[in-house]
Amino acid sequence: MSNLSKGSKKLLNAWAFYDWANSVYPLVISSAVFPIFYEALFLKRDHYIDAFGMNLKNTALISFITAAAFLVVAFISPLLSGIADYVGNKKSFMKFFCYMGALSCMGLYWFRLENIYVGVLFYFLGLIGFWGSLVFYNSYLPDIAFPEQQDKLSAKGYSLGYVGSVVLLIINLVMIMGAEGDAKIEAMRYSFLMVGVWWILFSQYTYYYLPKGNNSTGEKVTRSVIFNGFKELKKVWKLLEENISLKRYLGSFFVYSMAVQTVMIVATYFGAQEIQWSSESESTTGLIICILLIQLVAIVGAVLTSRASAKFGNIPTLIVINCIWILLCILAYFITLPIHFYVMATLIGFVMGGIQALSRSTYSKLLPETEDTASFFSFYDVAEKIGIVIGMCVYGIIDQITGSPRLAIVILAVFFTVGVLLLRRVPKKGVLK
Repeated sequence: MSNLSKGSKKLLNAWAFYDWANSVYPLVISSAVFPIFYEALFLKRDHYIDAFGMNLKNTALISFITAAAFLVVAFISPLLSGIADYVGNKKSFMKFFCYMGALSCMGLYWFRLENIYVGVLFYFLGLIGFWGSLVFYNSYLPDIAFPEQQDKLSAKGYSLGYVGSVVLLIINLVMIMGAEGDAKIEAMRYSFLMVGVWWILFSQYTYYYLPKGNNSTGEKVTRSVIFNGFKELKKVWKLLEENISLKRYLGSFFVYSMAVQTVMIVATYFGAQEIQWSSESESTTGLIICILLIQLVAIVGAVLTSRASAKFGNIPTLIVINCIWILLCILAYFITLPIHFYVMATLIGFVMGGIQALSRSTYSKLLPETEDTASFFSFYDVAEKIGIVIGMCVYGIIDQITGSPRLAIVILAVFFTVGVLLLRRVPKKGVLK
């Protein structure tokens, strides 16, 4: 059904509701339950496994698989963007990646060390499915909403996503905490099935009302259309030569974003391995509570950062936040007790929410006068994904060589330090102060 007119309330609500459907993936799979489940599998294995012809530390293995998936995402995003801008059936592409991601989450139910290759393949495809569907989901925004509606609608989507994912995580937490021993592992497996079912089930409301795709030409997708996204990125790269402020800011963002995204992905694995929990049960509960704590505090952090940037300027505020990140990375080397991890989670929540929101809005303010903002944000997203690839590889290599993620976290402080130095080179003008 796609007869709803652009800007209609029902159509806007249906679009935003996809966030409710898919946000369970980043919270339950990426951040909370899967890392705890993955770590629990290795309790009797001393954290090492023979895979891909090497004896790999479990966290190093998942770091490399994550990096590989984001490398694929960084490559296919421009391809998908080029297609999304051209074809009239982008809903089909969105569905394909949605179902691939959801079914891969359900496939994690069969994740076992005996068939590690099948397990990591499901993890790999789940990540690609999530990010692939987002390309088409985001590209619908200008099709269904007028410019004056877009900011509010985007925020509504994030809000629905946060509430939906927390609801399912709490249900999963109750299931997991009500079980003991092997039943606890089984409860985690069921939570993966629930993520997939939740994602597919609630996305149907979105698919029912979203149009097939606007501006259909009815023509075939040609080679030039497929590679149009890369042409757009090349065009943005050339334009950066003329915009010193944007070029220098992007350089700093690329470096410190590597560290931010890496910390967000590995935080639970770090807590599971390095914190001295009194029992396996306390470890599971404590880690999930920390994830929820980070989610809640991040909202407050984003609001406070927004106020600080309005008073002191974007660049000075980003410099201060990066300095706090440096301190947190160094302190992470010394934390051992659960109380340390709770405090660290709270502080990370503050600066995580702040740095993500402010980085994007700072980039937006630095953009030249152009109607082609989509290409600039595609460039921003690809830079962020490649940063994740580098950050996860650096983390994984150090973790593999040293046998501990502590030094790897400290090394990330170097990225934040370089980020600060590069931010100081961004010309201070106007809104940036």
